Amino acid sequence: MTSSTGTSGAGTNGTGGVRETTVGIGAGAATELGTADMVLNIGPQHPSTHGVLRLKLRLDGELITAAEPVVGYMHRGAEKLFEARDYRQIVMLANRHDWLSAFANELGVVLGVERMLGMEVPERATWTRTLLAELNRVLNHLMFLGSYPLELGGITPVFHAFREREQLQAVMEEASGGRMHYMFNRVGGLKEDLPAGWYRRVRAAVAAVRGRMGVFDDLVLGNDIFRARTRGVGVLSAASVHAYGVSGPVARASGVDFDLRRDEPYLAYGELGDVLRVVTRQEGDCLARFECLLDQVHNALALADACLDRLDAAAPGPINLRLPKVLKAPEGHTYTWTENPLGVNGYYLVSRGDKTPWRLKLRSASFNNIQALGELLPGTLVADMVAILGSMFFVVGDIDK
Repeated sequence: MTSSTGTSGAGTNGTGGVRETTVGIGAGAATELGTADMVLNIGPQHPSTHGVLRLKLRLDGELITAAEPVVGYMHRGAEKLFEARDYRQIVMLANRHDWLSAFANELGVVLGVERMLGMEVPERATWTRTLLAELNRVLNHLMFLGSYPLELGGITPVFHAFREREQLQAVMEEASGGRMHYMFNRVGGLKEDLPAGWYRRVRAAVAAVRGRMGVFDDLVLGNDIFRARTRGVGVLSAASVHAYGVSGPVARASGVDFDLRRDEPYLAYGELGDVLRVVTRQEGDCLARFECLLDQVHNALALADACLDRLDAAAPGPINLRLPKVLKAPEGHTYTWTENPLGVNGYYLVSRGDKTPWRLKLRSASFNNIQALGELLPGTLVADMVAILGSMFFVVGDIDK
């Protein structure tokens, strides 16, 4: 027999998104202190970053005893919309679910269609795509490297992160015309050729960002308070990584040494094995996840320089292929996966020979990563909840699609 008091409804209370409080007589009620379990709904306003996520927590005092992530508030039916758009138009839909990784999102779609068509894109397009994918990786990671300390009370790093992001955003915008949704990939290559001197300006931007990355090593990792709030907190085991399909830097921070760029190369990564370094840690805590992200930025900048070196040495050539006015993929199916900044993205494309996909199933990295919260949060304190949540480095649109 249980009893409860409180309210439950759809309205917010305007205080950080706590929507419902239910107090019931739990197992602790029989103890000498007479404690009772409490159910707290955090959200559906998000406590740490953009988007709408709800966490249903059960508390015993300050201790979280159960956690359930409730997703779907931003679901826009992207997979159904794919079926009503042709192969040029679906690129626009695909680049929006993870708005910090728009260029990388586009890649999976165009690579899948090109595989269906048996298409070989020009070499310069392949190397430029690889360059842009690594620049997009740095942009994604810098956002989290700046915003994660902010969630723990450190405001300074976010200003540094946005300064570095702006230098790379400038060259991305110069090439594509967009700051977030680049729409620069096309089936057969890239939208158009790059402006004169663009590769030289990219090299200067990469050098400038690399020269200031020490700020995060010294200002953040060298901060005793930051380390105390993150070391040993939110430990995710390798077994849980495999059980939930967690991928990307979150998985590698738990010792899972897997990166598609090395293990199943696409684009030009097969020729960058001497530069590509798969960053791993064994601790699996919040600090290890942050360190993986930071080290991956250093390696992505090195990969960008390697791509620029190859492009400087390459002979001039086209950046795309000429396509028919109506593009139809042959009947069949294929699965393409890429190592996006947040983890593995998968695209299962089924064609019936029409100009639109019959089915395009999207496997987004954040959806799997966030499911591990149900196992990660129980046993931790409420005070550590935001620290753990922010260290999962997810985008809510990538969860809900």
